[in-house]
Amino acid sequence: MRAIAESAGTGGAAEVRAPIDIPALIDSHPVSSFQRWILVLVGCAVVMDGFDVQAMGFVAPAIVHEWGIEKAALGPVFGAGLLGMLVGSLVLSICADRFGRRPVLIAATVFFALCMLATTLVHTLGQLLAMRFVTGIGLGGIMANASALASEYSPHRRRVTLMMWVSCGFTGGAVLGGAISALLLPLGGWRAVFVFGGVVPLVIAALMLRYMPESMQFLVLRGRRLDRVQQWLRHIAPGVPVDAASRYVVHEAKQDGAPVAELFRGGRARATLLLWGINFLNLLNLFFLANWLPTLAVDAGYSANVAVAAGTLLQVGGVVGTVAMGPLIDRVGFYRVLVPVFALAVLTIALIGQPALPLAAMLAAVVVSGFCIVGAQPALIALASSVYPTTVRATGMGWSLGIGRAGSIAGPLVAGWLIGLHWSNGALFVAAALPALLSCAMVFCMGRTGFGKGHKDGNNGSNGAATREGEKT
Repeated sequence: MRAIAESAGTGGAAEVRAPIDIPALIDSHPVSSFQRWILVLVGCAVVMDGFDVQAMGFVAPAIVHEWGIEKAALGPVFGAGLLGMLVGSLVLSICADRFGRRPVLIAATVFFALCMLATTLVHTLGQLLAMRFVTGIGLGGIMANASALASEYSPHRRRVTLMMWVSCGFTGGAVLGGAISALLLPLGGWRAVFVFGGVVPLVIAALMLRYMPESMQFLVLRGRRLDRVQQWLRHIAPGVPVDAASRYVVHEAKQDGAPVAELFRGGRARATLLLWGINFLNLLNLFFLANWLPTLAVDAGYSANVAVAAGTLLQVGGVVGTVAMGPLIDRVGFYRVLVPVFALAVLTIALIGQPALPLAAMLAAVVVSGFCIVGAQPALIALASSVYPTTVRATGMGWSLGIGRAGSIAGPLVAGWLIGLHWSNGALFVAAALPALLSCAMVFCMGRTGFGKGHKDGNNGSNGAATREGEKT
């Protein structure tokens, strides 16, 4: 089943040629410098997404000191940012499937950049809370759209690898945030960090406006701007004849219904619910570990330096996991990688809190837990992209992330509640292993749905497509 779109200006005597299969053409050619530039641009947006999400954590001590408030008073501010990201993921992903990835990604980048700059003007806790919520809405539109564009310009044989490397920019942005904050806080105070977090995304947005294309599959399915498709294909495959008489094929059908409802059609209902559950559980686990690991390490009797090292090693493990899992998934498929990865996480997370564990073994367990939990999150984003067709891909990815971000809010709160009940460290980390166990079981169940099986045997989410003749533009 396929959608066919035809360029304008063909004339009545135009030569009839076979239509150009856009996904097949991308798959059959090496990754061009044009495609690499697209990945760099969307990767830069993801880096600043990670920077701005973590910026509040880096400047919090300076704000507490300047405003003379209790540290606990900033708790709702952190939650407001995550809640805003949840809203942004749900809403802006739908907009991307209606209006295009490019305009929504650029608009979201400009929006959160201006919000970061506006945050330098706040003087009260209420104003700061409101600005973090609004900023979060813009940030929530970055990851799903950037990943969708990366997916649609990547050859299938390397798609997961390239998508996960782009997603790795989020963690890189968080690391960059620590370095930049350490440099700027002594020079210009906490507001200087927000100025940096606002100016740099505006530069990136300007570059995207000038150089970043729209998804060609999206344009063909919508019958829009096929002259631009012709231009971009020449960059990807210079030897393929493309002109005004060309017709283009995408093996999907245009879907005009509500994007969220489409997530449950074409046999995707079970896969959608499982994706939501896995993202919720994994982000619950990830934010529990990221927020509470250093504190619990100190409570266990380790020094502050060891506690900081544990938190850092968790993220280092995540970066290694992201880089390593992508090529492996492209080779053997999502489920053969993710099921054992989550099973391993069950063991290593439970080990972290055991009082008799030597320090080296505890830190090794932290690294492996980061590899499995932090590293698996980009894989789940890539998995969502393989489940849904182009017309609802951004919505599917955005809603998976949005539901998952409810877990990122719940994780630290549940951990705080259990700590308040005086659970031991051993019991806390055993409890934290349970979401990984459930994730393992749900990934296994999702493997039975037939969606997202990867490079060798996946269907790439195109089930149920119908043929559509594209409109002339």
